[in-house]
Amino acid sequence: MKFSALETALKAEVMAAFGLDEARLGNFALSAPPPHIKADLSLAWPISAAKTLKKSPLKIAEELKAALAGKYEAEVLPPGFVNIKLKDRLLVDAAGLALSDASYFVNPAYSGEKVNIEFVSANPTGPMHLASGRGATLGDSLARIMRFLGYRVEEEFYVNNAGRQVELLGRSLKARSLGQLPPEDGYQGEYLKEMAAALPTDSAGWTDKQFSEYAVKEMLVLHKADMKAFGVEFDRWFLESELHTAKGPERALEELRKRGMTYEKEGALWLGTSSVMDSDDKDRVLVKSDGQNTYFLNDIAYHLDKFERGFTKIVDIWGADHHGHVPRMEAAVSALGHSKEAFKILIHQQVLLKRGADLVKMSKRAGDFISLKELLDEVGPDACRFFFSMHSPNSHMTFDIDLAKKQSNDNPVFYVQYVHARICSIFANAADKGVDPAGTFDPAGVVLNGEERGMILKMMWFGAVLEACVRDSSPHHLTTYLSELSAMFHSFYGKHKVLDASAPETTAFRLFLLKSVKHIIARGLSLLGVSAPEQM
Repeated sequence: MKFSALETALKAEVMAAFGLDEARLGNFALSAPPPHIKADLSLAWPISAAKTLKKSPLKIAEELKAALAGKYEAEVLPPGFVNIKLKDRLLVDAAGLALSDASYFVNPAYSGEKVNIEFVSANPTGPMHLASGRGATLGDSLARIMRFLGYRVEEEFYVNNAGRQVELLGRSLKARSLGQLPPEDGYQGEYLKEMAAALPTDSAGWTDKQFSEYAVKEMLVLHKADMKAFGVEFDRWFLESELHTAKGPERALEELRKRGMTYEKEGALWLGTSSVMDSDDKDRVLVKSDGQNTYFLNDIAYHLDKFERGFTKIVDIWGADHHGHVPRMEAAVSALGHSKEAFKILIHQQVLLKRGADLVKMSKRAGDFISLKELLDEVGPDACRFFFSMHSPNSHMTFDIDLAKKQSNDNPVFYVQYVHARICSIFANAADKGVDPAGTFDPAGVVLNGEERGMILKMMWFGAVLEACVRDSSPHHLTTYLSELSAMFHSFYGKHKVLDASAPETTAFRLFLLKSVKHIIARGLSLLGVSAPEQM
């Protein structure tokens, strides 16, 4: 039975027992009981239903236990919990479904959602840094998880290839080509020396604009290579210049005017959001008194373009330095006529780098920093992505390089990957011994021990964990889950023999069980963009 089907079946039992419809049922959800409770599922619904049914939670819990008798083994604990133990056969069947049913965790209702997740969007003025890696991990992992659950998702990178920063980049490259220092407010990094050394021979006659265009083009080559090495394949690299070519800012202004959201003051054109929306605390300039569009108007035009492309939900992932822009963009999207649910901004915090006992000092403007490529070269993409995924985006994190390189169970990603490799070696050992890895057993005759039961129950919660990742916009729930499932495997393997010539049915069942565990571990790692090696 699918976990969702089990929850639906129990909900139907409750509604029938107490004569309730969906509206009066209230908060109904299954949860995992705490470790000291010897049960498989816990239901706190009697506590929330006390007001509706005008009974004590404990009395409701006792009545529910009686209604479930014969189908589920249940016990009641104060103040009104019903703890349920599932039959072994149901759990064995669930392990089989998780392995064989490709749609086991898919929710068909999500297919109507078309989601755009825009992330990284690093200015093409230098190599990608550690925060870019954190943003890439967050965006790509969320996209993978949402696709797996049934959403239609596209990943997008917005390239700011216009504006003052790009002009400064071109002037900095030109200075390097002439053997000069970049402007004081320009870009000082060594990467521009390397780029200048590779300039074509006719660059001596270039304009500043040509230097800018060349620098952006070369930086995009590096950015795309970094993202490919990181396991991220964007569906679209959206150039800001495309927006201007398509008259995006003009169309955005027209849309805002039609909605009565603009007004003129002091020769400038303003977006009047503060009087009608809570998101922003003051009105914002769209077109300056000199006729120049603000960056804010360009951002609005870009988001209007996304909605015009048919996306029902837009997710932007920004670095911590963009925190102040959140209220104004939320207000702008509302001004375009879209609900709060249609637009979400995620802010991820900066990354500190630790080598040994010391933190590594970094300054991007001065060109003194460790790039994402350097970190990838040193610890590999698997450790990078798993470590970045271990923290919620709003928490600060310190990346421990030495720990990421360790080939031991102290390293969280090694600990999980080792389970997959160990199970692969068990199957290889079975083949060497002539044991059929697809041997049959009687599901009705299986009596689960504690470790087997724990692993199957953990696998049943996989979908709920992925739903939590989407709900909280963070893959850290998945890294925790994989670590816990891995610990359960290690406990099982340390206590029980898998290949036992004297017990062929037990051997067949345990191989089947480990195949399911391997499948979930591999799937979970793939959703994080991490490999599942067969040998370590």
